[in-house]
Amino acid sequence: MFKKILISEDHESISISIQKTLEELNVPNVDYVSYCDDALAKVQKSIREKDTYDLLITDLYYEEDHHQQKIKNGIELVEQLRAIQPSLKVIVFSAEHRSGVIDSLFTESKINGYVRKARNDSKDLKKAIASVYVNENYLSLDLKQEVKKLNNYEFSAYDITLVSLLSQGVLQKNIPVYLQNNNIRPNSLSSVEKRLNSLKEALEVTSNEQLVAFCKDLGII
Repeated sequence: MFKKILISEDHESISISIQKTLEELNVPNVDYVSYCDDALAKVQKSIREKDTYDLLITDLYYEEDHHQQKIKNGIELVEQLRAIQPSLKVIVFSAEHRSGVIDSLFTESKINGYVRKARNDSKDLKKAIASVYVNENYLSLDLKQEVKKLNNYEFSAYDITLVSLLSQGVLQKNIPVYLQNNNIRPNSLSSVEKRLNSLKEALEVTSNEQLVAFCKDLGII
């Protein structure tokens, strides 16, 4: 089992719950902080002292208060820690449920596990820690199914650009102008209409407004 774990969580009650879970797993050395900047400082100190952490368990979103912080969220924290300790394992423990956001944590931030704050999350966290310890990524079955559903849609960068423009209030008929100005192809109105209609058909929605709402729920825009 992991010997040294760092918890970064801004809600004290949740931090205590995580600590209790780690006690049940007999983890001998557990530190906890409430701010991302403090987490970075802890890891930097552990590297200097050649007593590094094996695992980071971090929240995704942090509430702002009177303490000014350079690192605003869990994603930024993971990026900075990866730069100084690439071997550090990371489990994100968050209430975030949007499959697009969760998928990007694995594909872009290269986290090792994700546990959603919900009913039975202590059991899930134990499973995640055990899986990550043996070098297996962890995502609960229900979230895996949601992420798989998202990936089945196969959103391209072009698709995301079109839907993002719609979400910003750009009229469909004006999208080609933006695409042409940014050298994005295909950029004809017929190509835009065809792709948006294809997306709406695949997602079983009937309007651009519903398409935008659906993609926001997925977390891809």
